[in-house]
Amino acid sequence: MTASNLWPDARHAQAYLDKRASIPQHEAGMQALLEWVPTTARRVLDLGTGDGLVLAEVLDRCPSASGVAVDFSELMLDAARARFAGDGRVEVVTHDLAEPLPELGGFDLVASAFAIHHLDHERKRALYGEVADRLTPGGVFLNLEHVASPTDALHAGFLAVLGIDPVDDDPSNQLLGVETQLRWLRELGFGDVDCHWKWRELALLAGVRVGGPEG
Repeated sequence: MTASNLWPDARHAQAYLDKRASIPQHEAGMQALLEWVPTTARRVLDLGTGDGLVLAEVLDRCPSASGVAVDFSELMLDAARARFAGDGRVEVVTHDLAEPLPELGGFDLVASAFAIHHLDHERKRALYGEVADRLTPGGVFLNLEHVASPTDALHAGFLAVLGIDPVDDDPSNQLLGVETQLRWLRELGFGDVDCHWKWRELALLAGVRVGGPEG
């Protein structure tokens, strides 16, 4: 994480939860992610779970699965614990994605939504490698992400659609283009790598773990 990361501030996290439903195409992105969820998944890892929305939707698709929800924001963790209270399928883990993932075991699906772009680029790539190591052969990685626009003009257009003045652009964001991230996934041993959905700076990046941890 960077010194300008605002997400430890509960007010910043709450502001996101308050506006999430009004973000253009957010629901379309969620539906795109769910379309690619393997219904045979038995163990799911949600990186940057927030209030647990993505994991809850995935477990609705895979009712026999269990899940691990990871986040570092206390407000988000409290919200996730409240969402999954009494649900023995879910473990909520406190962890900052800026640090190497703890040993959580293997997973058939690793999902993330609008979290990894807060990491610096070196850490993004390292995290993708850690995801590959934790996926079972044939396991799926689905990253619904905020990505960089190819030009400043397109970025300004994205902010305008969201009603954000450029001076209020979130300093937590460390955006990176789709092509670079897809190339990283291929280099790290993922197959069927693709951008399955995209609207302006929102994109679903995905890959399938071809082999075991040794590639």
